[in-house]
Amino acid sequence: MSILTSEALEGSPLADLHAIASEIGIDGFRRLRKADLVAAILDRQGGEAADGGMPAAEKPARPPRQRRERRQPSAAAEAETEAEAEAEAVAEEPARPPRQRRERRQPSAAAETEAQAAAPESVEGVVEVLGNGSAFIRLSPPDTSEGDVYVSAAQVRRCELVSGDRVGGPVRRPRRSERHPSLVRVETINGAAADEVAAGTPYDELPAAFPTTPVTFASKHATLLEIARIAPIGRGSRVSVTGAPGSGRTTTLRALAVELAAQEGVELRLVLAGTRPEERAEWAAAELEPVATTGLGAAPDTQSQALERVVEEARRSVARGGHVAIVVDSLDAVSAPVARRALAAARNVPDGGSLTVVAAAREPLGGETTVIALDARAGAVERRPVLDPVASFTLRLDVLVGARKATTIAKARAKAITG
Repeated sequence: MSILTSEALEGSPLADLHAIASEIGIDGFRRLRKADLVAAILDRQGGEAADGGMPAAEKPARPPRQRRERRQPSAAAEAETEAEAEAEAVAEEPARPPRQRRERRQPSAAAETEAQAAAPESVEGVVEVLGNGSAFIRLSPPDTSEGDVYVSAAQVRRCELVSGDRVGGPVRRPRRSERHPSLVRVETINGAAADEVAAGTPYDELPAAFPTTPVTFASKHATLLEIARIAPIGRGSRVSVTGAPGSGRTTTLRALAVELAAQEGVELRLVLAGTRPEERAEWAAAELEPVATTGLGAAPDTQSQALERVVEEARRSVARGGHVAIVVDSLDAVSAPVARRALAAARNVPDGGSLTVVAAAREPLGGETTVIALDARAGAVERRPVLDPVASFTLRLDVLVGARKATTIAKARAKAITG
């Protein structure tokens, strides 16, 4: 291998220098910089200097180049520099005033007024339970309004609320994404404390008495006047409206339902079981909305389940002191055991609530406190439902209307029978 000069080596690429260093056996050549690598090659091969090709042996020996290390400032120097910079910054920064203790801000009159407006208000109204389990407190039942209060499904379940319960408690205003105010908690149910109602007596163990509060009719309909004169009804009555087909059972039942719906403090629940479409239209025209409806072609089990659900809800409401009236058109569409249980649910609780059941049926089931029997022949002549004075009656009239009026009713009934 020929001896290379320093100029030739310095003009060669680094890859060629690595190849030369590897060939002549220089250890660690890959870690050397190019200038150090050139010097190492010249030193190993005895190469020439860059100025005239003088052999390296004739030139004075040069000490090997050493890699200069960058001097790092000592820790003490760094600390001193930082201290000087900090002192300069403090000197240039304007003096801060001494910190003063912040005084506690007192709420303004406007803030107090706003806080009072946001405080919960109390409300009381009639509950309407929706299909999803939640409910609304209707302030003007049965109509809806913007002021109706939302009741969560959790509160409905916890307090076992049913439609018709009169509920009271504090409410909060609607949030940005809400439309109605919400009930904070249930405090009263039908005038009693919610805690007392929750621990109330089961319905079947409630005391029962013959009806003592008569249902008065505002209408001057001839059939209703006959009922008031011969077979009056009261809160807690067990009533069946009977008669042959065409005697006007549904017409009489609808007239009674309108009067019951107008009674103050009474929640009407209409059940249409197996009714004709034309009859459903007539109920709607009378502005009576059913809580349960099954068509003429529905299975008997479906019709029975709908009636039993309404009766159970009414029983819970009455156990809490509410007054409910169930009107059923008709018991002929449900099974006999369900019909008897529905009629038997009627009850007048002394110093408590009441459940009035008025149902249409072909014939009395037995156990009624009032039977309104219709005469189909007389009805065909007068073209309206007409009572049969022989088959129509009310038990314990003296308890319902008093002894004097009971005597008057008995005489009117006897006169109607004798013609």
